[in-house]
Formats: sequence, structure tokens, C-alpha cells
Amino acid sequence: MDNVTDLDGKLLIAMPGMGDPRFEKAVILMCAHSDEGAMGLIVNKPTTDLSFASLLEQLSIPRAPAGRDIRVHFGGPVERGRGFVLHSADYEGGPATMQIAGRFGMTATLDILEALAQGGGPSQALLALGYAGWGPGQLESEIRANGWLVGDAPESLVFSRDDAGKWAGALKGLGIDPLTLSASAGRA
Repeated sequence: MDNVTDLDGKLLIAMPGMGDPRFEKAVILMCAHSDEGAMGLIVNKPTTDLSFASLLEQLSIPRAPAGRDIRVHFGGPVERGRGFVLHSADYEGGPATMQIAGRFGMTATLDILEALAQGGGPSQALLALGYAGWGPGQLESEIRANGWLVGDAPESLVFSRDDAGKWAGALKGLGIDPLTLSASAGRA
């Protein structure tokens, strides 16, 4: 994979000056990374036009009084009409659940939405509409061009309700002060 290690379960942290506004200050949990390409979910860009309750209503999924209310995020620009529940590893949805580095799961079936609507399901979850995807070698090139930093993905950051603070928090996890990052290279 061209000197870039396996990124499953890692965070991609957008560098300033990314160039693509969809990824400005994005924090992406990498779900799959191989020679065939890569796929991840943006975990710090909540949607403003769709709540979990209204999504359940659109899908005709009844919600119990004890039903959960998880946050809905813009997961990325690919297949924006498709939903993915990123969750803690304590939920097993059978073959429909993709295990991510033994610490996270991703399930894209109605079963998990129904479980959450009834108050069950995983202990931690967020719903992402769409995903971020890269073709073979594309992500590795973007990392080499300093478009992304790679860091560990603590559950406390991924599932934090402080979406606005996740980018700075991910950088601080690497020992980087966000104020010291520049969008352009300097000259001495």
C-alpha cells in the first residue's frame, strides 16, 4: 500500500487549506483501507436539515418512549442518500455489521435503526449519510501531499457530542496545537 500503513480504525484529520470545502476541518473514521481503495465516515459534521426522529418517521419505524436519539452526520459526498450507523463494538448485527479494527462497527441495515428506536442497540452510535471514498492509491497520494494527518481514534472523541471540538481534539491527540498549523508552506 505504498508506505502507508493499514488505516482501518484510524482517524484522518484534514489539514488547513484542504481545498475541498466538504472536507474542511473534517475528522474521518476510516472503516476500510486496502489496495482496492478506502472508505471512511466523517464524524464531526452534523446535518442541520435532518434529525434522527424525522428519519425514523420517513422510514415508518415506530419510536418507543424510551427510544434513543442519535445524531445524524454528513458522512461524506459519496451515496449521500445511504445511511451508515457507526457504533461501538458491543453491538453485533451479524453479517450486516462490518467490524472496524475490533473497536468499532458499522451497520447499514434497518435492524439497527429499529433497535435504537426501541431504546436498544449499541451503547454508542452516530448515523452518517453518505461516505468518503477513495480509489486505489488516491488516499495514499493525498496523505503524501500533506492533505491529511493520521491519528488514533479514541471512542471518546469519535462519539463525543462536541462535533465542533473534534478536529482540534484529534490534532491535540497527535500533540499538535491547531493554532500552529498553516494552510501554506513558508519560506525562510
